[in-house]
Amino acid sequence: MRVLSGEENEKALHYLNLSAEIAKKSTCLRSSCGSLIVKNSKIIGSGFNSLPLNKKIIECKKESLPKTFKSDRTCCLHAEQRAIIDALRKNPEELNGSRLYFIRLTGEGEKMPAGEPYCTICSKMALDTGVSEFVLFRNEGACVYNTEEYNDLSFKFR
Repeated sequence: MRVLSGEENEKALHYLNLSAEIAKKSTCLRSSCGSLIVKNSKIIGSGFNSLPLNKKIIECKKESLPKTFKSDRTCCLHAEQRAIIDALRKNPEELNGSRLYFIRLTGEGEKMPAGEPYCTICSKMALDTGVSEFVLFRNEGACVYNTEEYNDLSFKFR
């Protein structure tokens, strides 16, 4: 992980702020997340966490699943997944070497600092499609991870 500074940090904060606006479209009952994928200063994909087809529900399925459930326990597509799918649909040739920006909002709509990387679903998908870096909003500021590093850290999270 590398904490960004200077102009690179300003650019990252711009994309993280745009990701926060996208997160406001989320229909998830638990959290609102947004992602952008950028290459050469061009947004090539975007996404927010939501149920498939942006359906709305009254109760999160995660609450009723047993701890032994053997798959992702969230009922929503992740913002990162949606951004990758969007980029694959619109700009598949530009995914290789791109940078993914991710942010989560509090219940009040404020930017929430990220913790350690933990989602192996998103890290594997990003790695396999050629996304080269993840940028998270953390307490230290905008932080960039090489996608392989992000994937490795995700598998170590407990």
